[in-house]
Amino acid sequence: MKTDVFASRHIGIKEKDLEHMLKTIGTENVDQLIYETIPDDIRLKQPLGLDKAMSEHKFLAHIQELSEKNQLFRTYIGLGYHESLTPSVIKRNILENPGWYTAYTPYQAEIAQGRLEALLNFQTVISDLTGMELANASLLDESTAAAEAMTMLFEVRSREQKKNNTVKFFVSHEILPQTLDLLETRATPLGIELVVGNHEDFDYSPEFYGAILQYPGKYGQVTDLTGFVSKAKENEIKVAVAADILSLVLLTPPGEIGVDVVVGTTQRFGIPLGYGGPHAAFFATKEAYKRNIPGRIIGVTKDIDGKPALRMALQTREQHIKRDKATSNICTAQVLLAVMAGMYAVYHGPDGLKYIATKVHRTGVTLANELEKLGLYQMNTAYFDTICIKTDTANLRPIAEKNGVNFWYIDEGTVSISVNEATSINDINQILEVFGEALSKEKSAVEHLLEETAIPTNLQRTSSFLTNTVFNSYHSETELMRYIKKLERKDLSLNHSMISLGSCTMKLNAASEMLPLSMPRWANIHPFVPIEQAKGYQIVLKELEKDLTKITGFAATSLQPNSGAQGEYAGLMAIRAYHESNGEDHRNICLIPSSAHGTNPASAVMAGMKVVVTKTDEKGNIDVADLEEKVEKHAQNLAALMVTYPSTHGVFESSIKHITQLIHDHGGQVYMDGANMNAQVGLTNPATIGADVCHLNLHKTFAIPHGGGGPGVGPICVAEQLVPFLPGNPIIKTGGEKGIKAISAAPWGSSLVCLISYGYIKMLGESGLKKSTEMAILNANYIKNRLSGKFDVLYTGERGRAAHEMIIDCRPFKENGIEVTDIAKRLMDYGFHAPTLSFPVAGTLMIEPTESESLAELDRFCDAMISIRKEIDAADANEPNNVLKNAPHTLEMATCDDWQFPYSRNTAAFPLPYVMENKFWPSVRRVDDAYGDRNLMCTCAPMEAYAEEMES
Repeated sequence: MKTDVFASRHIGIKEKDLEHMLKTIGTENVDQLIYETIPDDIRLKQPLGLDKAMSEHKFLAHIQELSEKNQLFRTYIGLGYHESLTPSVIKRNILENPGWYTAYTPYQAEIAQGRLEALLNFQTVISDLTGMELANASLLDESTAAAEAMTMLFEVRSREQKKNNTVKFFVSHEILPQTLDLLETRATPLGIELVVGNHEDFDYSPEFYGAILQYPGKYGQVTDLTGFVSKAKENEIKVAVAADILSLVLLTPPGEIGVDVVVGTTQRFGIPLGYGGPHAAFFATKEAYKRNIPGRIIGVTKDIDGKPALRMALQTREQHIKRDKATSNICTAQVLLAVMAGMYAVYHGPDGLKYIATKVHRTGVTLANELEKLGLYQMNTAYFDTICIKTDTANLRPIAEKNGVNFWYIDEGTVSISVNEATSINDINQILEVFGEALSKEKSAVEHLLEETAIPTNLQRTSSFLTNTVFNSYHSETELMRYIKKLERKDLSLNHSMISLGSCTMKLNAASEMLPLSMPRWANIHPFVPIEQAKGYQIVLKELEKDLTKITGFAATSLQPNSGAQGEYAGLMAIRAYHESNGEDHRNICLIPSSAHGTNPASAVMAGMKVVVTKTDEKGNIDVADLEEKVEKHAQNLAALMVTYPSTHGVFESSIKHITQLIHDHGGQVYMDGANMNAQVGLTNPATIGADVCHLNLHKTFAIPHGGGGPGVGPICVAEQLVPFLPGNPIIKTGGEKGIKAISAAPWGSSLVCLISYGYIKMLGESGLKKSTEMAILNANYIKNRLSGKFDVLYTGERGRAAHEMIIDCRPFKENGIEVTDIAKRLMDYGFHAPTLSFPVAGTLMIEPTESESLAELDRFCDAMISIRKEIDAADANEPNNVLKNAPHTLEMATCDDWQFPYSRNTAAFPLPYVMENKFWPSVRRVDDAYGDRNLMCTCAPMEAYAEEMES
């Protein structure tokens, strides 16, 4: 074994395993397997031209060297991004801990109670600080959240206000520039008319259905919004507020003045700047909108024993169920970052947050006072952390940058300065020295902060917050470390066993790929610094774009979309812009096979397209005859086809080139969903099959960890004709010459985690990437053959092979009274997370092993499935008291004195010998989803509730 070859560490299958595996699947070698899996006419004939692989040691030295090209200035730009201090206990035990960052979205609640509790904490923080009744478990960034507020209020306008034809939405000129850009992106295809202006001059016309304000404003001014909200309500106009989360510790919460939605980012709560992300946004609203709120909500319910449990609430709102009826395509949240932000609040508690917010505010007040002593005029009459100074910026800027300081230069005569948690008295003195030099004035040093406020009494918060026990218990590192570990032990992640989720590609997130995230010169760069200060980032991002472009066979790449669903939307918006540039804005029909990912139709609707669903045949492939009929019918208005390849059913459809040519012949463009790219890299690519644009899930194929439901990155790669339409940014130049407006807030989206995919590609190199794909396909076919005769595989290719995933049919087991859910729950007793449940076909499991798993782990999983099949055969539909229906079995069950089941405790808890060696105990029994939806509770219980429980 070559110990300096990363591929040998990333890929679980070893050379000694191949003979046995190939014999099991009935093929002589891997080349034959690939020949039988991928149609020959789309196989790559030439190398991709990627770099040779680096060793892990060389990569870490390389990435450290690149980081030193980033300049760490003291940055006071603000605009929604602020340096924050990540407590080391959170950094080490969550951000750097695979027990947290390798977990999957908590659809299987019984083995995700720790993550769910952490997210419930997050929701409580948001509800308390905003003064709203309900908050979700995070969104992608503040600008995305603002756009979701605009569209949610647009959706509810007709139901509540009978304003079916009202399409105007007012936007305060105080809104963050990147948010305005994204609002424009989202509004145009939906027919929403944005009107930007001064909210103090707003006329409350009945033509408006809603409005959004910034609190504090983009340059720091804090305005009393009470009058605006009151008059808007009188005129049936809904109001959203984009708020700074830390400021709400000291400012009156928007919820207390009657607003309908509050959005923002929690980046200030211990999350690194990371050149723009990932950061957890928040979305809070009234309970009346609980079925309209985008994203995921964590709710309290009970298990079948009546004990408290948590789960994702109201899942019927999810876009994969509502499809083209969905008003949002939000899929990826920012769970890992939300967990960190929530834990930041747990660690500091209400008193700690008050201390931090007060210190930040007093820093701003002290700085303003000292600058005024220099004869400068500070414009904001009320502010939290940001001041506006009238001065000659042309003279100031070179002096500031010479001293390693960044301000935000609004115009030639105005500069904005945003202080933050990390701003010290030494930093204040450095700022004063910069201004002193610019003004040629001497300034004495500041020695302490002024104990004064610039917040008027009527704007000061008087209500309490975070009174719950959890926020008042873990303020020492020892206690928080143990609390984090307690939650971690309740969650099954990749550090325990294989997570064989089809379409979700839960592969190894290698430590060497993750380490750079903790390096300060990667973590502490503001996204709007001058581009020459981020040369290290620019090298990495441009190189990653280049490599992804080669891998897909296209002409260019945009890294801006910060989730797969955002990538879908970006790709369709680029297609829309392309048609418009050709004078064909009437092209609005998007053909989508019925087997497509649920976000596909939702994204198409958001892009202003009309969805036409095409059939699949009995083998699960696109029904070409039906497609041809619908292409002919809609030829004049055909905009695009959205196709997943290989299909969601795990098959390389041999008709794909005919399909893509058919679309092109009728004037359309082909969007390829890249969710299954793990079966393509190095063997075929989207350009070869005839696609024009694809999105890539970097959190799937390219090793960014799922983090319990995010972060994600969903870049789009495009053919030559779509390059001019790649998305831009209003502050930092990105995108094409005719680029669509912003898709996410930051110029390059979630730049920090792009380092992971960069490392993945550089350490594997071309040969390692190709081998990874081959091993993913080998592993899937190995499982398929091992389960043969026990479970039926629903779809295969023309030569009987699966791609990198397969669907097994569990519907026949209903004869024994067993549902697919019972199998999923029973797998927990064997120490496994269930494969993808009932998608894309109800009553099935979709299995994807990835290339990272060893033969021993594949065999453990297969042994578990075969053992479960025996349990299914022994089950009787008339006797539901069986090991499958009662699964999962908890430690409390297995150790209680009263055992009233017709099977042994050993059968329940240790069904196979290997389980004894590494037992994972589900922390609750099967949860009651219906009860939780009927009794929606989405925040922690207050202290009084705990007190009452103790008394009872």
